Amino acid sequence: MLELEIMSYSVEPGRPHPLGATPTAEGVNFSLYSGNATGVELLLFNQHDDQQPSQTIMLDPFVNKTFHFWHVHVLGLKPCANYAYRVDGPYEPNKGHRFNFNKVLIDPYARGNTNNLWKRADACTPDDNVATSMRSLVIDPSVYDWEGDRPLDRPIEDSIIYELHLAGFTKSPTAGVAHPGAFRGLIEKIPYLKELGVTAVELLPIFDFDETDVLRQVNGQSLRNFWGYSTMGFFAPQSAYCVNPEAGHHLNEFRDMVKALHKAGIEVILDVVFNHTDEGNHLGPVFSFKGIDNRVYYYLAPGDRQFYYDYSGCGNTFNCNHPIAEKLIVESLRYWVREGHVDGFRFDEGSVLARDENGMPVAHPPVIWQIELDEDLMDSKVIAEAWDAAGLYQIGRFPGDRWSEWNGRYRDDIRRFVRGEAGVVGAVATRIGGSSDLYQSQGETPANTINFVTCHDGFTMNDLVSYNVKHNDANGEGSRDGINENLSWNCGIEGVADDPEIEALRTRQVKNFATILMLSRGVPMILAGDEFRRTQLGNNNAYCQDNELSWIDWSLPGKNAGLLRFWKRIIDFRKRHAVLRKNRFFGGALNDRGIPEVAWHGCRLNQPGWADPEARVLAYTLAGFNGDADLHVMMNMYWEPLDFDVPPLAGRYWYLAVDTAEASPGDIADPGDEVQYFGESYPVKGRSIVVLVSR
Repeated sequence: MLELEIMSYSVEPGRPHPLGATPTAEGVNFSLYSGNATGVELLLFNQHDDQQPSQTIMLDPFVNKTFHFWHVHVLGLKPCANYAYRVDGPYEPNKGHRFNFNKVLIDPYARGNTNNLWKRADACTPDDNVATSMRSLVIDPSVYDWEGDRPLDRPIEDSIIYELHLAGFTKSPTAGVAHPGAFRGLIEKIPYLKELGVTAVELLPIFDFDETDVLRQVNGQSLRNFWGYSTMGFFAPQSAYCVNPEAGHHLNEFRDMVKALHKAGIEVILDVVFNHTDEGNHLGPVFSFKGIDNRVYYYLAPGDRQFYYDYSGCGNTFNCNHPIAEKLIVESLRYWVREGHVDGFRFDEGSVLARDENGMPVAHPPVIWQIELDEDLMDSKVIAEAWDAAGLYQIGRFPGDRWSEWNGRYRDDIRRFVRGEAGVVGAVATRIGGSSDLYQSQGETPANTINFVTCHDGFTMNDLVSYNVKHNDANGEGSRDGINENLSWNCGIEGVADDPEIEALRTRQVKNFATILMLSRGVPMILAGDEFRRTQLGNNNAYCQDNELSWIDWSLPGKNAGLLRFWKRIIDFRKRHAVLRKNRFFGGALNDRGIPEVAWHGCRLNQPGWADPEARVLAYTLAGFNGDADLHVMMNMYWEPLDFDVPPLAGRYWYLAVDTAEASPGDIADPGDEVQYFGESYPVKGRSIVVLVSR
């Protein structure tokens, strides 16, 4: 770490913009917004773990304040300096004011923080907590060699997204990395990601959060905030993911990871949480926004404004469409694109961003449309979780035009079909075609649907085929947490099974999910570890499990090598067949040979059984364009084998590419090794999928 001499720095009035701590040629300019504060002090610390500041700078409201911005230029101060604020003003909770000059606050615009001294409990009392507060760091973003790197700008319809928890991906000793649980640890696993074939990683929150927060004790084990969906700083990488956070290396360690992923052709999408912060409800800690300007940053209840509206389910709701909060959100996104070369963002509980300052949903929420139209963000992928905890559900009608959405209806319909529910084939056909019922009438395209079967929130794919009910006792909440209806099927035995037939069926079901996901128009997303049957032992809400339950077990790729091979081949199959990635809904288009783009079938050609309440089979033929192969897909979710008609071809022949009922390597052919199929029908085994390609 850069050693800072203990000295007294001289100051100038400074400038109100930009907000945060900005290095200059002469020192560092600090600017903080607070419209209701009566006084502000800037605290400078010689070291990150000094319990008392080395210098306190009182800001004069007649010199260091422009409108609502408090600012000062500290001459001679260098990057890596540690700082924090005290903010004074009225303490009138019933009016929404929670100023307390005793509380030491981190900068909302800090590019990095340290928490070596941090004690959360001390931030929940009215007493002075300078000795146990967090510190912000001055970070100079201009010092880095990108080596020509820039965001990859891959068309989203060509994307294959891989959702992972940055720490959980490499924290297990089985990962065999030098820097487990860190940005550098993920770099060590890039060869695996490249071999798998994914085109983007979607990282669970990497913004600063409190990993020290002990939620409860269960069987002698401390349960903590593992997922990170409780933001403390919107510009600061999580310090626990850095090897040297005290040295102010947060941003550059993150950049090293992005640059390495880009060199491998893999984009970086950040899961961002702007819907609430980690300051919680009226009983929660005060470490930033509450103490800076509570009335501006949060939705407060009318009448007695000491209480918070909780549209997020996490104690408070960020006032996203207040001009100051909107400014922070947009500038945060710009920062991660400009300085971090991030390729896109997934917005947790994105529907909160659609609420106005009174909490009501509006057609043109300013922050969403600013993100939609902002020139700095025009090439960034934007993905919404189009619902919130208060019941606002906007799948298919999220504001904006270019936003993609996590398609929960895709997840549910495909789960129902694969577990063997009857009468859902019409819905499944619509989902495979890009969910035209949700997006087409609005002039949108299949690129607006993020198709997924599993994600971090819920069962892993292994557990989806191994458990009928959730098993969340390890969370210490009496298994009341997590959703109850998982649309899962355990294949006959709950949980771990020694029966080889049960295990074979479960592997087949995973292959069925993988095949449908990769054959569907839209953008596929995979949960990390599903490709080799990672399990959470039936826990469908492992948010607090920073242990082997959530960590990736890297012995599984070897144990389930056949399944991993299948995922690699089916991902490659999607990449090789452009008809699967077309960014348009199925219509009446004819290819150059006069063949309709799609034809739907059941076991018999052109008889799909849309009105059959007992239908558990679906088949379809996709016509290749511009010389590409045709595809014929036969899906039998009935438990007995059934004969499916194979359509005749003129001038071409069918070849067997996929049969999920077969054991590896017979379940999916290597490119060019497909075997010609001559029959007029194909016997598709129960609960399996067969794919033919034409040549």
